[in-house]
Amino acid sequence: MNIQWFPGHMAKTRRLLAENLKLIDVVIELLDARIPRSSKNPEIDEIIKNKFRIIAMNKADLADEKISKEWGNWYSSQGYAVIFIDSIKGKGINELKNEMRKLMKDKLEREKEKGRIFRPIRTMIVGIPNVGKSSFINKIAGKASATTGDKPGVTRGKQWIRMNEEIEMLDTPGILWPKFDDKRVGMNLAYTGAIKDEIMDITEVAAELLFYLKSTYPQAIKDRFKIDFEEDTNGIQLLKAAGKKRGCIVSGGEIDLMRIAAIILDEFRGGKIGRITLERPTKN
Repeated sequence: MNIQWFPGHMAKTRRLLAENLKLIDVVIELLDARIPRSSKNPEIDEIIKNKFRIIAMNKADLADEKISKEWGNWYSSQGYAVIFIDSIKGKGINELKNEMRKLMKDKLEREKEKGRIFRPIRTMIVGIPNVGKSSFINKIAGKASATTGDKPGVTRGKQWIRMNEEIEMLDTPGILWPKFDDKRVGMNLAYTGAIKDEIMDITEVAAELLFYLKSTYPQAIKDRFKIDFEEDTNGIQLLKAAGKKRGCIVSGGEIDLMRIAAIILDEFRGGKIGRITLERPTKN
């Protein structure tokens, strides 16, 4: 599949991020725990440089726990602070806040010595589309959050959301779109919904996903779709078998490939097929 994706606002968001970074103490880089490599924008490291950063692996409840541990160890070995998050249930949020306090402890102590006793930690969240940024912000800010209004030196239109007495978050467009040349990265983004289904051939996406899962999580698709397969079964054959089992039949007995493709992608994204991670730190 030839994926064509040319985001026109990449340069604009890059400039916006660079401008906002001057106001920020800690950057929270939000990744999808199912695709920790594919959901990481390759330009983030260059843009953020030496700014304090926490990698928050969102949707951890949908990812393979064993492989998540591998990713946690790998990113930690690269010098990153890594927290696994479930934005819906709020798991990992307190741990994330504690990590921010830990990173900023020395700096805040120095500022207290200068008389700035109540200075809050300022943070900003960056992440690709459909990584769960909105749910994450809502959960980390909580019901008690309040917009603190414009502050000196803040460009008109930007506002700070107070998470608590210690932490404020800059509420500004921070989404960065990934640039990719690797087909596998593009497909992983398509599987998880980071690329809109409307610009993809979802039958091909679903077929590729089933073919990949056949070798990595074979029992999961056998159990979920009640199908069996041989070693040489291809993705389209798997798609048709699943469609037959689910009753996705049109007149003439043909399989409704669009319908079963939409079902498969929806069930994968909702975790109904199982806890699945599509890439490992030691493999492409």
